[in-house]
Formats: sequence, structure tokens, C-alpha cells
Amino acid sequence: MKAKHMPKVTEQDNTINHLDLQAANDDTQLENNLAADVVGLPDVAIQIEKIAERKRQITAKIQIPQPVEQIWQVLTNYEALSDFIPSLAKSCLLEHPNGGIRLEQIGSQRLLNFNFCARVVLDLEEYFPREINFSMVEGDFKGFSGSWCLEPYALGEDVGTILCYTIQVWPKLTMPVAIIERRLSNDLRLNLLAIHQRVEQLANLNS
Repeated sequence: MKAKHMPKVTEQDNTINHLDLQAANDDTQLENNLAADVVGLPDVAIQIEKIAERKRQITAKIQIPQPVEQIWQVLTNYEALSDFIPSLAKSCLLEHPNGGIRLEQIGSQRLLNFNFCARVVLDLEEYFPREINFSMVEGDFKGFSGSWCLEPYALGEDVGTILCYTIQVWPKLTMPVAIIERRLSNDLRLNLLAIHQRVEQLANLNS
């Protein structure tokens, strides 16, 4: 009787499975922390597009029941972003040689029992009150760019802002693109929920 061929489980498979399980546990804990202060977490729509073999575009959208100006104020307080955005360890303005906006950000998370940090230096362009574009001039990716888009909405008596965050990321060869794609997708979702919470907190303080 011919023995059935069993698929070989490699060390890499175990590593990725362990990473996914650990990432899911971390995300659940962050969601629980956010839920403690936000009644009824809103939905975040995530879309992933494969631009090239190792290049991805990830888009996240959320509705925030506050005017565009309040979301803009939170987004452009650049050095305060690391105070409330999960996995963002540092956000610091740098001197720009041409007088523009240059921002250094360091993301840090616990992966496979060690700290994984990614550093980017971004040049930003603001188009008040609808759009903020950014592109990497230095950092740990081959390419990293994107935008924040703010679109006001009105549904009957309900008014607010649709906040859209889009990034194009091109990891270096040493970074597994599938893992980076999954982690960034989860991070974008949690980051938008954190921004929603921050905007609501500031609105309640000013009311």
C-alpha cells in the first residue's frame, strides 16, 4: 500500500505561523485598549493592491464624526503622533534644507521575541484642508510614500470626515514582503482607530 505523501512543514512555515499568532494577539490587546475608551469601534476598510512583485499599495479608510479641521489638527501635530499611535516609537521634525516639512519616524514592534524597528525620514507636502502627501528620502525601505486624504461627508444630520490613508511600500530584499504586507495592514487599521479616538477625546475636551 502506497504511503500518502505528507507536506513538509519547514522552520520558515513555523516562524510565519508563530508571527501571525503573535501579531493577532498583539492586535487584539491594542483593540481592547482602544475599546475601553471608544464606544462601538467604527469599521476600517482595508484594500491591498500588488503593484509589482515586491511592491504593495495599502489603503485604509475610516469615518470620523468630526469636521475636517479637527482631524487635520491631529494629523499635523507631527511630534505628538507617537503619543497615541500604536507601534510608533518616535516622531520628530527635522530641519529641511529647503524650508519644507521633514519628519523622522521610527516604528517599533515586538516580532519573534525581538524588537523590530523601521526608520524613515519623510518629506511632507500639506494641502489644507484636504490632503497631506509624503515620500521617503531616507530609511529602511527601498521605497515608502503615500498620502492622507480628508473628505467631508453629510448623511442627514450626521456630518463628519472620511479619512483615507494610502501607502506604497517597497521592502528591501531582507524583509519578507508577505509579513510586511500583513503587519502594515494591521497597523494601518489600528492607527486609524487610534486617530479616531484622539479626535473624539479632543472634541470632548473642547465641548
